[in-house]
Amino acid sequence: MTALASSETAVAAAREHSAEQEARRRDVVRRWLLSAPALLIIFLGAVGPLVIVVVYSFLAPGDYGGVSWKFSTDAWFNVLFERDIFDDSIGFASANISIFWRSVLLSFYTTVLALLVGFPTAFFIATRPERQRDLWVFAITIPFWTNLLIRTLAIMELIRNEGLVNLVLIKLGLIDRPIQILFTDSAVMMGMLYVYLPLMVLPIYASLERFDFRLVEAGYDLYANRFQVLRRVILPIVKPGIVAGSILVFIPSLGAYVTPRLLGGNKSMMLGNLMELQFGQARNWPLGAALALFLTALVTVALIVYVRAVAASTRKAAHG
Repeated sequence: MTALASSETAVAAAREHSAEQEARRRDVVRRWLLSAPALLIIFLGAVGPLVIVVVYSFLAPGDYGGVSWKFSTDAWFNVLFERDIFDDSIGFASANISIFWRSVLLSFYTTVLALLVGFPTAFFIATRPERQRDLWVFAITIPFWTNLLIRTLAIMELIRNEGLVNLVLIKLGLIDRPIQILFTDSAVMMGMLYVYLPLMVLPIYASLERFDFRLVEAGYDLYANRFQVLRRVILPIVKPGIVAGSILVFIPSLGAYVTPRLLGGNKSMMLGNLMELQFGQARNWPLGAALALFLTALVTVALIVYVRAVAASTRKAAHG
């Protein structure tokens, strides 16, 4: 009797386990079916265009724009290299490399300036009374309510030869004639700094808002000066916010189009302008697609650096 009962119990347990597995499988299938429309939209809206760009980058340019459905790697070759039209020798594409370098350099400088301006701003907001913080954050986010083109045109009106900046400098007697600011790299950098500065301030403020300022007082009690407190107490704790803000400024700056186009003109082109030129006037869609993928690769590298920096900071904080 005992053996028979044990056998029946084992069979019942096996049936129950099988029923649980079947219910779990049905639940997984049901979830996939419910997620299918969203996944399809994501694929068509994000992955689909990227696949088209990848395919176009390996085709030949059409005679009047578009592509010719012939496999070719010339677009990828022309990203960094070019052939001489006379002796067919190969050399670096100096124009493209110059634009690449300008894009990276201006994006880096913009990020550094945004950090130098954004960190004190975020610190100031975080140290205000709690009732005032929301008002200051609201003031920081106001520029996002205005179209990017409008904001860029406003900067243009300020720095043009007859603009407010030159007018004030002349009235103060500091200069005799207007300074050429517009259509320079400095103008592009100023424009991007104005546009992307809130993206630096908000992540740093989010880190500082959770910061326990009693640690600062403890640092002073241990005879640390202000610089030591900043370097050894504040910066290590708010580092994730600084890294996040830097990435949020650097990546959009790399692909900026409107700001360099209006403030830099044809003399300060960046990657976004070069891509638009290939799809527009040059009518070389494969090269434009290759340049877009090259920009995507740069952004991916920046994101990998960001993820590793955050992971290292998290591990250090966990073991510290």
